[in-house]
Amino acid sequence: MIINNFYKKIVDCVIIGSGPAGYSAAIYAARADLNPIIFSGFQPGGQLTSTTNVDNYPGFPLGVSGKVLMENCKKQAERFNAVIIHKSVSEVHFSHQKGEIHRIDLESKESIESKGIIIATGSRPKFLGIEKEKKLTGLGISFCATCDGFFHKGKNVAVVGGGDTALEEANYLSNICKNVYLLVRKNYFRASKALQNSILNKKNINILFGHRIIEIIGNHFLEGIKIINNNNQTSKIVLSGLFIAIGHSPNTDIFKKKLDLDKKGYILVEKGSTRTNKPGVFAAGDVQDPIYRQAITSAGSGCMAALDLEKYLNLEFKK
Repeated sequence: MIINNFYKKIVDCVIIGSGPAGYSAAIYAARADLNPIIFSGFQPGGQLTSTTNVDNYPGFPLGVSGKVLMENCKKQAERFNAVIIHKSVSEVHFSHQKGEIHRIDLESKESIESKGIIIATGSRPKFLGIEKEKKLTGLGISFCATCDGFFHKGKNVAVVGGGDTALEEANYLSNICKNVYLLVRKNYFRASKALQNSILNKKNINILFGHRIIEIIGNHFLEGIKIINNNNQTSKIVLSGLFIAIGHSPNTDIFKKKLDLDKKGYILVEKGSTRTNKPGVFAAGDVQDPIYRQAITSAGSGCMAALDLEKYLNLEFKK
């Protein structure tokens, strides 16, 4: 069933995902008269909607909440007549030849056909896989220090991870919390030297190499953790907050075996472009970026994807 009478015709542009990349792509596509349709998915606005304050996005000298920033992007896309539909995509049937049509199936059993697709489904944080981890998420367990660190001001917290993100989280928390325990499973950091030096100079950051969590303590909210080291010695730490920073997984499950992905599941795009291995299909934002993962880089790649799609349509459908 094709959704609504309005969509019975073949459209020029479907955007899957609605974070900075998706909205940026929509703004540029709409201004190019591509009449984009956005399927916002299970988290309209993407991960940024759960970020309390964004201080590094240009144009906001006093910072802006992630939710407000995404709402403004949504309004801007709608101003140029982009159509935003709050539904999730269940499957995509990609064409294999240039100038052919793609079909997008929705979880509601509806479908739509499009000449071009921009994938901006983003990524999600990885979990440790420990009992009570998901239950206590938002009740002491978090994946974003800048979002939730305020609630633990003057208290003891822990950060899990040894990469750049973990050290950045620990660095931020050290400025507002009493003590920060940095749990690193390996015996070394994977983070940049600059971040390592910054962490080593903080007196209230306690680095625990070769440690991992084996139990989360608390029923209705986080009360502490039980950890074990490489010598099988266990200990408990009383905490009000636990910040998990062990990486992200791209939201590409529905694209497996359909698009070229790297070993971690990120969509592969051509160098200097947003083109995927399927003609008329482009990827933007965190779903194809395992390195930077910033709102500004996502928005930039969304712009690129819209421009790449516009060029493709002009070459293949307006001959």
